[in-house]
Amino acid sequence: MLLTPDQAAALLQVRPSWLRRKAAARAIPCRYLGKHLRFTHADLTAIAEQSAAGTTGDPRTRGHRVP
Repeated sequence: MLLTPDQAAALLQVRPSWLRRKAAARAIPCRYLGKHLRFTHADLTAIAEQSAAGTTGDPRTRGHRVP
């Protein structure tokens, strides 16, 4: 099953804009169907594992909220 960014963000409890930004930067696993961004449950698991390991995001801002 493929999830939209809004559906995936709700499950991960993050903002959809965060997912879109990370996907555009190829920093998280995702799928593009044409121009449509989608996520599998395996993608969400990998994103959660990356986050727990501290491997997503900009290391200069890790742990800090950026406006």
